[in-house]
Amino acid sequence: MGDPTKVLGTFFGDERFPVEWASEEEKQLHWYYDDLHCPNPISPMYSSLGWWGPSCEYMYRRFGAPFGKSWPGKIVNGYLYTCVTPRDADEAAKIGPYYGLVMGTYAKDFLTWWNNRYLPEIKRNFEYLDTFPLDTASLPELMIHMEEAIDIHERHLLLHWILNLAQFQASIDFNVVVGEIFGQVDPSLLGRIQISVEDRNWDSIQELWQLKEEVKGNPELQLLFDAGETAKEIRPAMAASTVGQAFLQKVGEYMKEYGVRTMYCHEFINKQWVEDLNPALETIKAYLVSNYDYPTVYKAAREDQAKAIEELRALMPETATEGQKDKFENALALMLRMMPLTPNHHFYLDQGTNGRMRLMFLGIGRHLTRLGLFDDPEDVYYLTYDELRYFAANPKTADNPDGYDG
Repeated sequence: MGDPTKVLGTFFGDERFPVEWASEEEKQLHWYYDDLHCPNPISPMYSSLGWWGPSCEYMYRRFGAPFGKSWPGKIVNGYLYTCVTPRDADEAAKIGPYYGLVMGTYAKDFLTWWNNRYLPEIKRNFEYLDTFPLDTASLPELMIHMEEAIDIHERHLLLHWILNLAQFQASIDFNVVVGEIFGQVDPSLLGRIQISVEDRNWDSIQELWQLKEEVKGNPELQLLFDAGETAKEIRPAMAASTVGQAFLQKVGEYMKEYGVRTMYCHEFINKQWVEDLNPALETIKAYLVSNYDYPTVYKAAREDQAKAIEELRALMPETATEGQKDKFENALALMLRMMPLTPNHHFYLDQGTNGRMRLMFLGIGRHLTRLGLFDDPEDVYYLTYDELRYFAANPKTADNPDGYDG
């Protein structure tokens, strides 16, 4: 095994890629470009309050995680770079047993907490955010609403980490049990087992497929979708048709439930599906062209998972005790119950919460545009949190030349 403390190489910046360092200690950390979450240049608003790093200190503290104490971020040439700050070795050794003490219970009990406490809380928060009158509220009301939304966002980030580590522990425990009882097992077999077959992603796909089936069964709707390759080409014909208008309303209803999403959800600048029907219409168009068959795809996923489970059970050593068999079945059942939390947390927390933050800021941007203070509502994302507050309260204008102008 390699030495985890060995330095394989360093790069501290050069003329082509300048990097400003806060300290020599900062330079000793392992910084990486976080293209998983933020592959594009990060907006000032998101970097000032949206990103998840500060909440990780809570995660490391709450769980007593020995493998880190914070997750700082650094904007380098417009892009987000992050690292994990390690714990002191003595501190990690002291807190490690606490992590071991509590994590099994998190894995065992979290789903009950999620269903009974956390998910209802999230849904109540969404109802508040979704029904707030962004386009009629006054500027003071909008700014106070912003603070409320930030509180919700921060709370949801904390729930995100409780969920993540609980689900992670259930999967780790299953893999450990498999290793103890079965020995080396093909990772692809375990991968076929460790999937979710009942979650909000499947629900979203099914309902969009049902809309596609409606088009397929209605010759007039089919003709409208045949009118072009893109939603931009299709929508004018749909808007001019009574049948098309009714269908667009159904797509709009779908968006209310599933439309708070975007390709890269760890940002505020990316337009949500709920703001524009085109992505949904083009997905329906693709389903029509490919004759996408949701029931067949879903049935195949469930059957392959069940088959993989039986393949693993068939590998149970003849020497395994009844106690080992029970241990395996319990770990398997817990892991399977927890698997839907991965796509569901993405639906509610990563997509749902960040997307609603975008919509909240967009409402403020529309208000400032109506006041003549912005050229475009999207300008709001190019201020930081504090800059927006300075500007909203005291904007520089012809009548107020000493105001704030960013």
